[in-house]
Amino acid sequence: MASGPLDGIRILDLTQIIAGPLGCMLLADLGAEVVKVEPPGGEPWRLTGQFMPGESKAYQSLNRGKQSVVLDLTVPACQDAIHEIVRGCDVAVINSRPDVAKRLGVDYETLTRFRPDLVYVDSTAFGRQGPWAHRPGYDIVAQAASGLLMHRGYLENGFPALSGPAAPADFTTGYAIAWGVCAALFHRERTGRGQVVSTSLLTNALMLQTGSFMSLPVADADRREPFLADLKESRANGEPFNDFVRRRRTSADVVAGFGIYYRGYLTADGALTVGCLSPATRAKMLQALQIEDPMEGVTGRIAPVDAIRAVEDLLRTKTTDEWMAIFDRFGVPASPVWFVEELLDNPQVIENGYAVHLDHDLTGPQEMAAPRSR
Repeated sequence: MASGPLDGIRILDLTQIIAGPLGCMLLADLGAEVVKVEPPGGEPWRLTGQFMPGESKAYQSLNRGKQSVVLDLTVPACQDAIHEIVRGCDVAVINSRPDVAKRLGVDYETLTRFRPDLVYVDSTAFGRQGPWAHRPGYDIVAQAASGLLMHRGYLENGFPALSGPAAPADFTTGYAIAWGVCAALFHRERTGRGQVVSTSLLTNALMLQTGSFMSLPVADADRREPFLADLKESRANGEPFNDFVRRRRTSADVVAGFGIYYRGYLTADGALTVGCLSPATRAKMLQALQIEDPMEGVTGRIAPVDAIRAVEDLLRTKTTDEWMAIFDRFGVPASPVWFVEELLDNPQVIENGYAVHLDHDLTGPQEMAAPRSR
């Protein structure tokens, strides 16, 4: 268990799967004592992809630094036990539907009878109010509901598809849980009062999309409003969903906005990305590539396809390391495209202490992503 600013704080972790366990693990990294409650047989993530009975990498990667208690909260005696445990806790974190928390005796009203100044974190799929409040949900469900699934318009065999293996709504919610707990504990330190901290997969998925979700009439005339009009007409005409998505992506193939400056490229032996969002970094990229700006003299925000293809062809003429040496010389924000499996040996990861070495009492040595205490 780490030492840190939350040393002396005890957290009751009643969560499962990703968001809640991650949030509580981050709090353990800050020094809190985290007591994780699991049902007999273990929570579902423990049982997903087991490499030995009752243990999975998915589970271990999200539950570092916690103590474990097994309680069947459908049994009255176990509910009595959790009520005794909560007397000594500062925070309780739960991610279930309202009816489940009340039925198991771990809703806010019940737990605060035993610890009046409790900080209670209520993490849900869609929030406690509104027509979706009753719905359960996981990351892919929240991505669909929030528009995140179609933010880049990925289709797989004609069906809506995740753009990658990560679970962005879950992981951002985990950080929101840790952030909210720290704020609520600070508030309690000043006032002596606990409170309910609410977050959801939906709100964090919306936050990831910032400007796309935002309505700003003076800026929306050329993109948001035409898109909504096109979508409305498409639905009225019965255009198949995947046809609409493909049509919108095809029309965007001329690359509006960032053009050559914020995207991935293939090289002679791999791939890299560049991310030039300021005029200064764009100028550096042009200098590094020794080309003229393809946006020069172009009306509006559209970069010509032939100019973009020419840059793609240029990047294929050198290896990734050769281009990275050039980009470093000119100060261009860029990176090789790595696979996460190869990064434990990456010198940048090693020298910054972005991986921690642990010895699990059951499964032995392991390395995992973690902040380094300094």
